Amino acid sequence: MRRAHTYSPATREALRVLGLRIAAARRERKWTTVELSERVGISVPTLRSVERGEPTVAIGVAFETATIVGVELYGDPSTVSDLRRRAEDRLALLPASVRMPEAPVRNDF
Repeated sequence: MRRAHTYSPATREALRVLGLRIAAARRERKWTTVELSERVGISVPTLRSVERGEPTVAIGVAFETATIVGVELYGDPSTVSDLRRRAEDRLALLPASVRMPEAPVRNDF
């Protein structure tokens, strides 16, 4: 059985804000939940979960829904490309893998 995951208040708040922005954008376009769910390729219950900011929704589904209704995630596309490039450059400078530090050898017996 899966253990329930506890999310931080900041995570829950960010999810809620994204869901509210998606719901508002859908209503501004006068789209029903059926229309938007068909455009995204998801079920109506999944769309409702997105709009409620449920943390169980796949991030790709939430981002695709936001994109389709016109909710900006990281600003304009050039900003997103710049953020991606900088993140890739930073990651290239870091080790490929991270290991736990070895425990010191205790040979004082």
